[in-house]
Amino acid sequence: MTEEIILFEMILDPNSILFWLLIVTVIAGAAAVISRPFSTYVKFVYPNAKFEAMGNPYVEDKTLSSIVDSKNLADFKESLNASKDYKVEGETTYEIQDSLDNTFLQTIEMMKKDSSKKMNEFYNTYLEKIDIYLVKNILKNKLLEKTSDETIISRAVLPNTKELLQKIIDAEKEDLQNILKTYGFSEEIIDSISDKDTDFLRLDSSIDKYVINKFKEVKVPYKCEQAKQKFVKTMIDIQNIKNVLRAKQLSYDEQSCMKLFLGDGKEIATWKYKETAEVDSVSQVISSLEGTSYYNELKDAIEQYNKEQSVQVLENALDRNFLKQMKDISTQNYVTIGPTIRFLVSKEFEIKNLKIVAKGVDEHLPSEMIKSYLIKEAS
Repeated sequence: MTEEIILFEMILDPNSILFWLLIVTVIAGAAAVISRPFSTYVKFVYPNAKFEAMGNPYVEDKTLSSIVDSKNLADFKESLNASKDYKVEGETTYEIQDSLDNTFLQTIEMMKKDSSKKMNEFYNTYLEKIDIYLVKNILKNKLLEKTSDETIISRAVLPNTKELLQKIIDAEKEDLQNILKTYGFSEEIIDSISDKDTDFLRLDSSIDKYVINKFKEVKVPYKCEQAKQKFVKTMIDIQNIKNVLRAKQLSYDEQSCMKLFLGDGKEIATWKYKETAEVDSVSQVISSLEGTSYYNELKDAIEQYNKEQSVQVLENALDRNFLKQMKDISTQNYVTIGPTIRFLVSKEFEIKNLKIVAKGVDEHLPSEMIKSYLIKEAS
């Protein structure tokens, strides 16, 4: 006991080396704790400043209105290429739309290059989200014993996806489970194709859940996890509502609707989704969402839906809400991942808008009709 007291006195003695070792250790520990958030902030200073400077003009009403009034495709392309961020090529609608898709992929590669390496997997997961619809299509064709056009493989972004698509095309039906298992797909997906008669509703939702879970699990820099999870949970909410709206438009029963459930989101928990699945009509689904942040946009769009009987009107309202929530994430996480997420999501909607305008201009559709399909960020 006496030795412990002596040692304690030595540690507290300013003339002892142990005292100064303790002081240095404490200061170093405190500095490490304090500096860690700042090291994250520093990594986002340049990319966020660049993304903010570039902006997303083609989710804004004024800029979109000017390009919607293009006389023809050549005029559209000329107006678009006047912007330093676009160098669109092609003469036909298909060629221009393909060039716009490539622009989005180039944007993601630019973002990856300018961002911290710790963001790489997040960007790769976003690219996988783009690729997954190709996997769905090829897989369904194989299960339905339809021939797939092998040129679709060239449309995949990731080398891993190209390889997977080729293997699915070349495989026998009984080999699909092993192929999917080798490529890391979930047991839920594998189980959904094990039955003699595949439940395609279940297959669709299980593939969507696979991508969502990858976003949930992907690592991001320190102090960015909360913003990333908010982005993912909002994405889940939006997709869940879209799924149930489409299902009720097609008169699906509750059991079929529940197969489309992608899990708990930010506001749409299991019980709330079940409540929407139990009702009979699209308008009742919207009524059951009262109290959520999605209700007002959907309520405002119901009159247009009643005129057109198209769920697309309601999906557009949800997409506008999604952009609004990404703007909120950006504001709340301005020194970290917020502006990055907002720029990436808005750029994807920009490209979709421009593809719609290109098609509308080429087909000489009225400008007001074209505008009704565009997703614009609320001012």
